[in-house]
Amino acid sequence: MRFIVSLLLLGLLLAGRHSVAQRLVLSGQVVEAISGEPIPFASIFVPNTSTGITADVDGRFKLTVTGTPDSLAASALGFVTQRKHLSNQAQQSILFRLRKGSGVALAEVVVSSRQPENPAFRILREVLKHKPENERTALNTSEYSSYNRIEVSLADIPKSLANRKVVKDIRALAVRQGAAAASDPDAPLPLFASEVGSKVYQKYGPPLRRREDILHKQMRGAGPREGSVLSQMLGSNFQNFDFYPNWQNILGKDFISPISAGGRLTYNYELQDSLLVGKDYCYKIAIAPKRPHDLAFTGTIWITADKYALKRIDVTTSEKANINFISDLRIFQEMTSPSEGPGLPIRTRLVLGVRPYEKQAAMRVRFTTVNSDFVRNQPHTESGFYDQPIVSTILEPGKGQTSDLVSGLLPSGASEGYFDKNRPDTLSLSERQTFAVLDSARELPSVRSTLDWVDLFINGYKKLGAIGPQHSPLLSAATAAKFELGPIINTYAHNNFEGSRFRLGGRTTPEFSRSWVHQAYVAYGTLDNIVKYGIKSTYIAERRHWTLITGEFRHDVEQVALLDNDFLPDNNLFVAAARWGRFTEGRAILRNLASVSIQRDLFHGFTETLTLRYQGIHPLHPFSYYDTPNQGPDAPLGRDLTLSEAVFESRYAPDENLVQSENRRRAIGLKKLPVVTFRYTIGARNYLSDSQHPRYQKYNLLLTHSVSLGHFGRLGYRIEGNYIPDPVPYIILKTPLGNETPFFNANAFNLMNYFEFVTDRSVSLRLDQHFEGVILNALPVIRRFNWRLVGTVNALYGGLTDANRNMLPPTDKDGNRLVRLNALNPNTPYIEAGYGIENIFKFVRVDFIHRLTYRDLPNAKNFGIKVGAQFRL
Repeated sequence: MRFIVSLLLLGLLLAGRHSVAQRLVLSGQVVEAISGEPIPFASIFVPNTSTGITADVDGRFKLTVTGTPDSLAASALGFVTQRKHLSNQAQQSILFRLRKGSGVALAEVVVSSRQPENPAFRILREVLKHKPENERTALNTSEYSSYNRIEVSLADIPKSLANRKVVKDIRALAVRQGAAAASDPDAPLPLFASEVGSKVYQKYGPPLRRREDILHKQMRGAGPREGSVLSQMLGSNFQNFDFYPNWQNILGKDFISPISAGGRLTYNYELQDSLLVGKDYCYKIAIAPKRPHDLAFTGTIWITADKYALKRIDVTTSEKANINFISDLRIFQEMTSPSEGPGLPIRTRLVLGVRPYEKQAAMRVRFTTVNSDFVRNQPHTESGFYDQPIVSTILEPGKGQTSDLVSGLLPSGASEGYFDKNRPDTLSLSERQTFAVLDSARELPSVRSTLDWVDLFINGYKKLGAIGPQHSPLLSAATAAKFELGPIINTYAHNNFEGSRFRLGGRTTPEFSRSWVHQAYVAYGTLDNIVKYGIKSTYIAERRHWTLITGEFRHDVEQVALLDNDFLPDNNLFVAAARWGRFTEGRAILRNLASVSIQRDLFHGFTETLTLRYQGIHPLHPFSYYDTPNQGPDAPLGRDLTLSEAVFESRYAPDENLVQSENRRRAIGLKKLPVVTFRYTIGARNYLSDSQHPRYQKYNLLLTHSVSLGHFGRLGYRIEGNYIPDPVPYIILKTPLGNETPFFNANAFNLMNYFEFVTDRSVSLRLDQHFEGVILNALPVIRRFNWRLVGTVNALYGGLTDANRNMLPPTDKDGNRLVRLNALNPNTPYIEAGYGIENIFKFVRVDFIHRLTYRDLPNAKNFGIKVGAQFRL
């Protein structure tokens, strides 16, 4: 009996010894609770023991412990310590979500140096000295493989939004999958994620030539459709940062680089340490802006000790920086070793937090780029090799029958895509959980319905497929998604000629055809009782040189004042705004327009367009013109006009980056060089009804550019020239665009009346200076409003020949006296100048404008206050 008891005691002892020797492998990540961003170098430890480890720069950790600990804890400076319960499983994944608070803190330590100069300044001087050999422009060409990952989520979700069905559905899905990264009530709510693999080729100029061939892509969740505003923002070279130039343009804002020549005027520098980063021994330097409202960075830079090259940068913007809607902006970039040549980015991470106003949810966008297989200075000599545009947007769904891309959404039932097996970096625990939720979230009806409405608000079109065939008996399931209604903002307008204008329009989607785009609309005014309509079709004949053939017919009421403004912006907002208010002051006409055009890129940045068009114009205001050279009292008068024209247009944008997606192409990024457009028109008046059919010519030249003025903000300028050498009725002449509304118009002379001047030769200059916060940020009381000073100058020099002045008879065919044409004095330009404040309530602009010349004319407005609304970060 004693022997048996002894054996039992021995067995219990061995079992207990085995349990004590149990090994647990604990891995995971430490992130911020609200934003989901990693917390670098957090401490992970077993409470009440000396066992612990420090997380890496991405907050990841892996810890092996022995025994049977019941919990694991994580802490970091400025965060509340969190504990997680442990199970008996041998391998466990743990996600810590730390909340900011009075957790771990250190006492302040002040370190002073007796050196006569800040030691960081010597290093920065060497950086500037070695810039020519370290910056990318020292290369002729480069190429590399690139992997881009984009993750979008909602953070800081208010209670009113958290109670919405779509949010509750995603949270419930995350709970079922055990995904703490999305299941906790205050966790970021995942919306979508995408991954793209591509080959990038660059030829350094100036201008820079960049070609990107997308090879693979994969998307999770329900992202924005191609062509939307958001999909443009997520362009593949959006995070192509280079900190060697003095100024870094981000989101259209000019941030001063911490290694710029004038950096010491903006930044405080502190040499903190020297350490190895990869195989390079580096100086670690902390940077912080001297003035928190400036567009500058806070963080750390690492400079190599041998060649003084930028090796790594990890920065954020100040919370007080004068930039709208951006609640968080973080940039991390690591470069190749200078021993390999001028630095190219190995890894880049950009985090954006976009919040419209306080107490609203913030959209968080995280870009991660990993580059490899670098090849330097081995150019491709094939003709036009570097002139190809980016051939697909990041979020464009793949089509197996027309593309070799592996991609798009995962097929139903599939659990792995290309990148799940071939991803060049490892997903964190938070990202793995988020991706798992997104794979299922897109199937939730509430998610699809919500994103359809978001897409309508952002892009302006409503896909008919979103209605569903069960709600639209006119549409079958096979055709419902091939059409969309819009632009929605053009649906209704009210003016003093048409009354209430109702418009119904639409266009085909890429699901209809990848080669054809059809658009059509019909409209009706309650005051003029005229039915208007239009149809337009575009055929994409060839994609490499973006060759388009377009045909259009339009029957609509328009304004003479806008007819010859050939370079007005092609956007739906301006078209909609032109239909509101005092329409008759623009001198209404009924126009039938028929045109056919062909467009083609002849070489990189140079686009040629040929248009043949016919215009039938019926004036809806008192109008006549001399129809023959005889201009006596009995001379025949004409009223209606028909114009037969050929238009040749050349546009040159040498450094424009283009994204080509499905059946659309758009420009992204900032252009550093001017864009030049030249248009030549040759036409005949009344070609079919007048045996003489007088011919005429028109020349138009436009140059636009936006330049950085460093600390003084950004200057936009626009120079336009027009010349019409032949006598023509004033409807064909150039009418400078006036503005009799209380609203500021960047495309108009804001103190000029409608038809105050008519010209057949003119040169105009428009200057728009945005000082950002450089002046008002210095005023203690004012700077808390984040207002910004603006200045404008508009000048017009031109004239009108007697031949064109005399084309207008004293009265029209019905005996109504016609208003005479006013011309500019060839020796005196029209000039107006203004100053104002923008960013009032983040979108209101108020301009105070003075008229400097032609102040004595009847009804001249010599001073005016104009209010505008604009969206500027």
